[in-house]
Amino acid sequence: MCTITKDQVYKAISTVVDPEVGFNLVEMGLIYDAIIEESCNVKVVMTLSTRGCPLHQMIKQWVHEAVERIEGVGVVEVEVVWEPAWNISMADDNVKAALGGSGTMW
Repeated sequence: MCTITKDQVYKAISTVVDPEVGFNLVEMGLIYDAIIEESCNVKVVMTLSTRGCPLHQMIKQWVHEAVERIEGVGVVEVEVVWEPAWNISMADDNVKAALGGSGTMW
């Protein structure tokens, strides 16, 4: 039985910072789910703030590497989805405040 938790996965992913805005992906609300199988394989379902993000592949790789560092993790899969579309209301309050919270920037 796998002992890896969603909290561990989210904590690992929180080390990945979006270089364009300076906040981690978890506090930005870009991580939609972490599915952990009994075999300790982990699937991360996430999005990006924009479809045209020039760092799409790099950010996906950074998430993959962060989750791979968790002791005992099996195969890691990172899936980028576009629905639901991300918007500023999905971010933590500190991110909203720093980025203008009204959503007008996004």
